[in-house]
Amino acid sequence: MLIAAPRLVPALPGTGVLEPGYLAVHGGVITGVGEGAPPGPPDLVLDAGVLVPGLVDLQVNGYYGIDLADCDADGWASVARRLPETGTTAFLPTFITAPVATLATALRSAAEVAKAVTAGARVLGVHLEGPFLSPARAGAHRRDWIVPPSPGAVTELLDAGGELLRLVTLAPEADGALAAVAALTAAGVVVSVGHSDATAAEVAAAAAAGARMVTHLFNAQRGLHHREPGVVGQALTDHRLASGLIVDLSHVSPAACAIAFAAAPGRVCLVTDAAACAGMPPGHYRPAGGAAVGRRCAGAARRDAGRFRAPDGPGRGQRRRRGPGAGRGGSRGHPDPRGPHRAARPGTAGGRGGRGPGLARR
Repeated sequence: MLIAAPRLVPALPGTGVLEPGYLAVHGGVITGVGEGAPPGPPDLVLDAGVLVPGLVDLQVNGYYGIDLADCDADGWASVARRLPETGTTAFLPTFITAPVATLATALRSAAEVAKAVTAGARVLGVHLEGPFLSPARAGAHRRDWIVPPSPGAVTELLDAGGELLRLVTLAPEADGALAAVAALTAAGVVVSVGHSDATAAEVAAAAAAGARMVTHLFNAQRGLHHREPGVVGQALTDHRLASGLIVDLSHVSPAACAIAFAAAPGRVCLVTDAAACAGMPPGHYRPAGGAAVGRRCAGAARRDAGRFRAPDGPGRGQRRRRGPGAGRGGSRGHPDPRGPHRAARPGTAGGRGGRGPGLARR
């Protein structure tokens, strides 16, 4: 199959934007990319827009009114089926802080639920964002559910998650955290520093123990100071670490995003940290297990004291869904297909990036 596009982003070093460009696909595999007119009559001509690689989102708590930690197989399948509307072709469902036993139950259920995803974006595994976080940097996470990473808790979650558990966010300054980093890494799980008040030296120690990422750079972590670089400073200068970054220009300012890209080229991946209200009409939405209420605003959803509020409009009714992590709430309504930027990696998806409603502001 030969596709012609007015603009094509191949995402290969030194290639830039091809205007116009073409893409050759054979047997579901991209076999060629070029600039200018295609070498033969194209099977598909895109008259407008940008043809970009499929985007990979490493942090998706929910979407389209569905909380991925509290829904059934149909919920996962629905989110996966619709995420390509935003350009995302693969993602990590993300479970936020909850009691360890609840998270273990959610992981065991998710292993079965994930099998229902047969179309749309691929499920790459599960991201546990908690419960081994810093209460001082809890953000939207419930402090009373945050616990230190004891060997027993780490083992329980590893046993429950099996091969599905791919990424764990933790605070490296917590008691027992470095041993947890080593245990998780030995089990093949990527460890990310996040929701952390760690010093730069503590983050470096985590990297030495095996940590390889920082979760939503700048948000819910010790910031950059000229005498104590903190999580942000170590993330930007430590070549062992890649950083997730929410580039909706609300969580992080344009200037701060530019600093990250300039300081850590090739080590920044865009994430949404999307909540269940992402892609939903503006209104009030109560997050699952979080501590938030949002106000009416433009762009990202805001949190305040128990609910998120998606931007610019009235609320919708909510419906509770059961499944992994039963007891946590989600919300539903008429979906809006618009969505924010995603982390880019090669695949193939036609579309435009853009800011969208329903990102949980930290």
